[in-house]
Amino acid sequence: MKIQITSKKSSGVERLLEVSVAADDVRSAENSAAARYASRVRLPGFRPGKAPAAMVRKRFGEEIRQQALETLIQEAYKEAIEREQLKPAAQPHVHDVKFADGEPLTFELHVEVRPDVTLPRVSGFRVERTARPVTDELVAEQIEQLREQKASWSPVTERPAPGDMVTVLLATPETDGGEMPAEGREYRIVLGDGQALPAIEELIMEVRAGETVERPVRWPDDFPDETQRGRTKPVRVTLQDVKRKSLPVLDDAFAREVGDFDSLDALRTTVRADIEKSATREADAEVRQKLIDEIAAANPFEVPPSWVSQLVDAYGKAYQIPDADREAFVGEFRPVAERQVRRDLIIDTVAEREKLAATEAELDERVAEFATARKASPSEVYASLQKAGRLREIERSITEEKVFTWLLNQNTVT
Repeated sequence: MKIQITSKKSSGVERLLEVSVAADDVRSAENSAAARYASRVRLPGFRPGKAPAAMVRKRFGEEIRQQALETLIQEAYKEAIEREQLKPAAQPHVHDVKFADGEPLTFELHVEVRPDVTLPRVSGFRVERTARPVTDELVAEQIEQLREQKASWSPVTERPAPGDMVTVLLATPETDGGEMPAEGREYRIVLGDGQALPAIEELIMEVRAGETVERPVRWPDDFPDETQRGRTKPVRVTLQDVKRKSLPVLDDAFAREVGDFDSLDALRTTVRADIEKSATREADAEVRQKLIDEIAAANPFEVPPSWVSQLVDAYGKAYQIPDADREAFVGEFRPVAERQVRRDLIIDTVAEREKLAATEAELDERVAEFATARKASPSEVYASLQKAGRLREIERSITEEKVFTWLLNQNTVT
């Protein structure tokens, strides 16, 4: 085809091309589309494929032109991408299409391209590694959480206190001045955990099981539902039951109940080791991100906006963000997503340039390690990971490990 391409924007990761297809090529595309229609359509009085071309054009003129237009744009796009040597980062957009009879086809092609990441400087940086000492207080806090998980709840007859679990029936009018419902809604609440308004918790703590209290309650000015902020309305509370938490005694028997530990000291040792490993992983991740940030600052490049949007959308779905909170989430999370896209591009560039991509042998070795830990055969684990779509994830993690090992050898960590 005879195509004219005029570049209207060629900076960063965006390209705007004005494309023009000669009228002769437009006519040829329409003739080809008409011939395809004529070969398969049925018109009254004619056998399939035998209807006169003029009649077919008259009957299916709009469909023929639409098919010709789609074909022309697709072929023109392919040629424009090849001629301009572009590497699209996302599906291009077509704008301002002009498709008049007997005239050339013209349109604008908006293309996001992969950024040209060269990274001339990846060494000579100095980053700090934050030491996170594991204190006895941290160990005690972790063990206390284990005690909470093993706690039991026993009924009590006295008035509830903070920390107690209560079952209550709560009732309040649906509208200002409305009638109080005959029956309240049942809720199970742990007092002091922020599950209910403080004023309502105060009502609950005034009664014993089986008793009812009713009093006006003012909703706080920062209540999530704006329509309820500052409103005062009657609330009726019926306390059904009260349960008080009992924590297990912190001794060797507790350690045996939690896991395969001979004593409380053995449990403390294991908990400390787990916290130390977690602290090490967090410190390592922080060093890696600091190093990536230094490289990104020294080697600025743009990232495709569509890639950032895709990542934002993926996290929005993963976090199940409601539509009402979507705009706020996008505004808050977009810089995080852009940072992640930039990080991935830096890792990919270093991996390609230094030939650090994970090999098949390294992937097999990692799968074999998983198999040993699971006490299964490598072939079974490989098949399971492949079915779950996790092989690419593992391959990526191996590549990242190799890239960061290489980068850390080129820089200084204090």
